[in-house]
Amino acid sequence: MPTANTPESYGSVAKTFHWLTALGILTVIPLGIIANDMPYDTAEQLSDKAWLFSLHKTIGVTLFFVALARIAWALSQPKPTALHPNRKVETLLAEIVHWLLYGSLLLVPLSGWVHHAATEGFAPIWWPLGQNLPLVPENLRVAETAAGLHLVFERVLVISLLLHIAGAIKHTVIDKDGTLARMLPGRTAKIAGPQPHRPGFVPPVLAVLVWAAALGVGSMLGVYQKGDAIAAPAPELAEVDSEWVVTDGTLGITVRQMGADVSGRFEDWTADIQFDETRTDGISGRVDVEIAITSLTLGSVTQQAMGPDYFASAEFPTARFSADILKTADGYTADGTLTLRGLAQPISLPFDLTVDGNLAQMQGSAVLDRRNFEIGQGMTDAGQLGFEVNVSVDLTAERGAVPSS
Repeated sequence: MPTANTPESYGSVAKTFHWLTALGILTVIPLGIIANDMPYDTAEQLSDKAWLFSLHKTIGVTLFFVALARIAWALSQPKPTALHPNRKVETLLAEIVHWLLYGSLLLVPLSGWVHHAATEGFAPIWWPLGQNLPLVPENLRVAETAAGLHLVFERVLVISLLLHIAGAIKHTVIDKDGTLARMLPGRTAKIAGPQPHRPGFVPPVLAVLVWAAALGVGSMLGVYQKGDAIAAPAPELAEVDSEWVVTDGTLGITVRQMGADVSGRFEDWTADIQFDETRTDGISGRVDVEIAITSLTLGSVTQQAMGPDYFASAEFPTARFSADILKTADGYTADGTLTLRGLAQPISLPFDLTVDGNLAQMQGSAVLDRRNFEIGQGMTDAGQLGFEVNVSVDLTAERGAVPSS
């Protein structure tokens, strides 16, 4: 069997690429569906789900490179002529489907790879080339958009594949010609006076229009943004009459999931700060912080974090940290109690403070144990979800400032 294509048949290289790609598609799509539908309420379930997703992603990335090689080879080879060149409409439709298949073989795994790169902490790709992509930030909006594109392109791929299979069955059962035989190992189709195949620009243009229509349908269905990351209505936090008013600040957390750090931040919180920087020892002030739990963004696991096994935001919409501010030899410490999920635990948060007149800048951090607040009790394996949660605070406050509305 020749390695290159001929006017009558495809060569062994093209056939190998064809069936290797078919095997990859028929493996990776069911894996993705099964993994996506699996629950992840316990450590064992999450481990199984992550393993299947890793397998799905790894095969998908492999398929991407196989598709690149296949397309490069196809562009360098003559394409066997159509067995029925007089059937203009049928030939055009077959060309469109082929373009959709080739394009989707790149777009589906690439959009999935972008989604993975933009997602913080979950099932890794089993490839040595790293988990990130150039110019792709770890960002929830980017991840959701890429996930939506992945879904749309996958649907186009499946429909194109079904049409491709239907065409092959039609040629075999109804036409009884050698179309399928040209792609089978060791088989060729006899053609009287074959003419070279001359690809035109109409099929790829129509294929692009199909993709554009699919993207439009996806937009109408809202697949590019989930819009359901918040598991409960956001609570209204009470206004505070603070001596020091926070004018700019970040309250963030970092957890470790599946061996990767996942960072997030609370967008809605208030701080009642009473503080006298002239005190050199003992209690220098008092701070009372109320946090809207549903304002947390935590990468791709935001919605999961709001659930009853974790923050349980529907039942416990807020958390509160009340502490005395103590002057220490190394700076300051907020020593008090954190109430989260209805459970109160003593917390000490050391921080650095710089005061310049009526302007103060503060940076501090503390390490909590999620188990003390019954968060993720089913996740008993720290390799799946770390026990430690790093809390970081970075804020600027002004004495006597008017709170912004």
